[in-house]
Amino acid sequence: MEIKIKAEESRELYEQKLPLLQDIPLPDPVEQNLIQKAISQTFRSTAYLANLLPTGTVLVFQLLSPIFSNQGDCDQVSQRMTAALVALCGVSCFLLSFTDSFKDKNGNVYYGFATINGLWVIDGSATLPPQLAAQYRLKFIDFLHAFMSLQVFAAVALFDENIVHCFYPTPSVQAREILTALPVGIGIICSTLFVVFPTRRHGIGFPVTSHY
Repeated sequence: MEIKIKAEESRELYEQKLPLLQDIPLPDPVEQNLIQKAISQTFRSTAYLANLLPTGTVLVFQLLSPIFSNQGDCDQVSQRMTAALVALCGVSCFLLSFTDSFKDKNGNVYYGFATINGLWVIDGSATLPPQLAAQYRLKFIDFLHAFMSLQVFAAVALFDENIVHCFYPTPSVQAREILTALPVGIGIICSTLFVVFPTRRHGIGFPVTSHY
């Protein structure tokens, strides 16, 4: 019994010598500066805006960008290949903004380009009645969406480290600030415009509309 009592007393003395967790001052959480907050918000915005781009184009870009750019370590040839990839994907995002789709009564899906006269079906296997074709006519807002899609893709490309390191391996302080702030501005402006002027088209790489 005496041994047990002494063991308990020694344990109590040892615990009293140890500092309590509640007495230890915890470090204050590190507050993010404005740039870090903006970058974090833009990553979420860019992920959302990327959903507004053609799925196939985004997948092709994300798949080929590390290959063409040699993971950011570009020589003259890989730099030209990367530039061609960015240009082609940008043109694809722009042109696919003018595409639309519909389903017939049998559930077959048809894709086409919006024109001033209506929807021009790509394979020519189906035609829309004149009244329904008028709903697919080319409008000014289509050009606005195409321009915004191009800007959104530019923001996505600027957030790709492989692309940035390929063209700007050692950017200056001013260039680094521009590369950080430019996608942020594009994300904020385009996200606002997409909310104010939502698109009603469901072209190639987008969900298909209901039956006509």
